[in-house]
Amino acid sequence: MKVALINTSDSGGGAAEACMRLLKALQLQQVDVTMVVQHKKRAEDAVYTVERNLFGKIRSRLNFLLERIPFMLFQERDKQVRFAFSPADAGTDISHSKVIREADIIHLHWTNSGFLSVKDIKKLIALNKPIVWTLHDMWAFTGGCHYAGPCNHFKNQCGNCYFLSSPEDNDISHDGWLRKKDMLSIAKNLSVVTCSHWLGEVAMKSTLLKGFMIQAIPNPIDTNLFSPKDKTAARAKWQANPNAKIILFGAANINDRRKGISYLVDALQILKDKYTSDTPVEIVIFGKNKHFDTTILPFPVQQLNTISSPADLAEIYSMADVFVSPSVEDNLPNMIMEAMSCGTPVAAFNTGGIPDLIDHQVNGYMAEFKSAADLAEGINDILNADNHDKYSAAARYKVTRMFNNEKVAGQYIDLYKSIL
Repeated sequence: MKVALINTSDSGGGAAEACMRLLKALQLQQVDVTMVVQHKKRAEDAVYTVERNLFGKIRSRLNFLLERIPFMLFQERDKQVRFAFSPADAGTDISHSKVIREADIIHLHWTNSGFLSVKDIKKLIALNKPIVWTLHDMWAFTGGCHYAGPCNHFKNQCGNCYFLSSPEDNDISHDGWLRKKDMLSIAKNLSVVTCSHWLGEVAMKSTLLKGFMIQAIPNPIDTNLFSPKDKTAARAKWQANPNAKIILFGAANINDRRKGISYLVDALQILKDKYTSDTPVEIVIFGKNKHFDTTILPFPVQQLNTISSPADLAEIYSMADVFVSPSVEDNLPNMIMEAMSCGTPVAAFNTGGIPDLIDHQVNGYMAEFKSAADLAEGINDILNADNHDKYSAAARYKVTRMFNNEKVAGQYIDLYKSIL
């Protein structure tokens, strides 16, 4: 059984990390698997890039621009939505690639940013091989947005998209919806996987995926790599206050509108005003930051910028007392799973696929959606010495039991066998 995993890149972003982790989990189960990418950033023999020469790199850059420009011409003025919608008008035909031709199963993941157009995906479907499509967001069943927010047009047909400056019935979201309808009309061997139960339930309500088999399989994690490290040593290495309560926040891009940093700001101010303590509090933030001014936070802040090493991340999670995820739209966040695997409880909003990870006041705290006051209550609840150790042990236990490599790979192998 040969499996070809397909993702835009092997690094950078949650979907790339999740796909790479699945690659390694399947390898551990002796599956013959190759990951096909547009951009290869890691020295992994099992990763095959379709853009290996200068011409290919130029073409991939051009495809990226050709995919962005149609949306940028019509997007609303808020630049934060620029990457919230992918028309997928341009891409690379990989259907004739040796890896694809030899594969018994084609396993799609996240293929935007100019890698595969809708037409390119249709060519893969036309090969009549069994296809698994793991959804990391809502894009597969919308007219182009990755998260629909308050919009439910995908339940019928897209159009009048609120991401556009001048929405109308036949706007680019409607065109994207029609192209996907045409693409999926020939899909006879497609199995859809969602990383969370929430996304699965949303996908089942969509018109485009009506009639397809949809099941939820989580992302895997290496629980040996992401495991509790010595807190004292980690704080010394990363120059954190050894006596403080450390609140950790991280994101690939902390300014991403979905990551809800404004709620974090409000929650921390409420925490300071309402919950007094003699123990000092310190904030540690990691991730790309171009615009957020950390001086507005009410506690001392240490900014670590982008952390790419999993071993470093495990130390950073381990030195914290709580990880806060104020995301307002998310599927199955890798960072929440990573923190929990390191024994660090998480306070987050009750939204998206996050309830698949956090059991309220068992291994963390699920705050009322968009309530900064309840998020502050959750942070304080976890920092409470009477709760912390209990939450920490339960968080680690859940991840090692539910999301380990063997369990998740086994679910995918069962699916592969069933569709072959």
